[in-house]
Amino acid sequence: MPPTEGSLLPSQARWLLPVVALAVAVFLAVTGLADHAKSTLRLPAGRSARPAGVAHVAGRVGTGISTAVGAIPGVSETRRGRWAFGTGVADTSGAVATKPLPAARRSAASGQSRLLPADILVVGRRALSVKLAARLRRIQGVVAAIPVDAGRVRVDGVFVNVLGVNPAKFRWFAARPTARSNALWANVAAGGVAISFTMGSQDRLSLDAPVTVSGVHPLKLPVAGFGTVGIGGVDAVVSHAVAHSLGLPSANAIIVSAPHARLDRLMAKIRKFTPAKTAVAALVTQVIEGKTSVTTAAAGAIGVGVGTGRGLTSLQLATFLAAAESRVGMRYVWGGDGPTQFDCSGLVQWSLAQAGVVMPRVAADQARTGPLLPLRDLRPGDLLFYHTDPTAPDYISHVAIYIGNDEMLQAPEPGMNVEIVRADFGAGFAGAVRIYPKVAAAVAGNLAG
Repeated sequence: MPPTEGSLLPSQARWLLPVVALAVAVFLAVTGLADHAKSTLRLPAGRSARPAGVAHVAGRVGTGISTAVGAIPGVSETRRGRWAFGTGVADTSGAVATKPLPAARRSAASGQSRLLPADILVVGRRALSVKLAARLRRIQGVVAAIPVDAGRVRVDGVFVNVLGVNPAKFRWFAARPTARSNALWANVAAGGVAISFTMGSQDRLSLDAPVTVSGVHPLKLPVAGFGTVGIGGVDAVVSHAVAHSLGLPSANAIIVSAPHARLDRLMAKIRKFTPAKTAVAALVTQVIEGKTSVTTAAAGAIGVGVGTGRGLTSLQLATFLAAAESRVGMRYVWGGDGPTQFDCSGLVQWSLAQAGVVMPRVAADQARTGPLLPLRDLRPGDLLFYHTDPTAPDYISHVAIYIGNDEMLQAPEPGMNVEIVRADFGAGFAGAVRIYPKVAAAVAGNLAG
């Protein structure tokens, strides 16, 4: 979590984009050398600083304040279903939902049991050399580097980013609850598609019904389970064999784990070995203070500070807020991007589009469209980000729009409508961002913006 109100924590925060879409990868290749940005984030008085993703906050302050990672801001505890939030700690032990597939073998997803942070993503338009992954493993600080197939498909008609993986090797790069689900990874090895918790639960998908996955070729695939891998914007994972059948690019990406390395320096080394127009992107934020580096899971943009760019114009801001407020009362639908039904990030994207501002589609990418803000500097139109996924507690999975007077506007969850609630800075809070249109357009892959 960010530092306490009243304290100062000067930091240099490097944010790079966790994306796999090829258009965004081109952008990443161009902007990968962005400088560090100084930023300070403060919590309201009385709140203790905790690492990002830690689920406990000492005490509830008023209604609508979340006390656990996994809580949707403003949603009553009676609606939160199978996860226990009352203690202040999300119970993630049963969060990953699976049902064994007939072809699944326990040994198919066996392997090491040590979790590996996914720190850097290398993405090319075409297959990357097998020798490249081996060469990256030899760089000092790198503990693992595995090839994956990265692309974009439709799952039951909704576009999602997907990775084709070797389940036994890739699983340990996933968020802890998902990584430890033997059944899910055995099912992926057996030909199923693992779907993110958010998509599975909020799109009302079933473990008992296959989904239609459409790449170059459409396939009917059984659902391997619901569990988020925790890599920004990735909502589906399949085996290499299934990825090939879908027509995904083969081994066009490499995931690198380097838990003790200075990522900016490591990325510079990696670029020396990669082909031209290959993207090298950080999947985490690294806060550097003197000789110490700390990996966090908050929000913030690429090398952008509060005073180093331009936010929305007064006309854009007024149009954005008016558009968002005009959607109050409309239905939440996962994947909904307007004009009459929305999910959380779809509401943000649609409302800003009415003001002529290009935004990326998912909350994890929208969190990188402007500078990280001290809460004392919040003003209407800023975005608030949250950790709400019990299968990936450090993953940014929810966004709301701050509208002033300690209130925010959001599309909360299925069965609810777009609403205005009290602004939430509880345990799941990941940070506040001010939108910079040029940064937002670049993150969305539109360099002309």
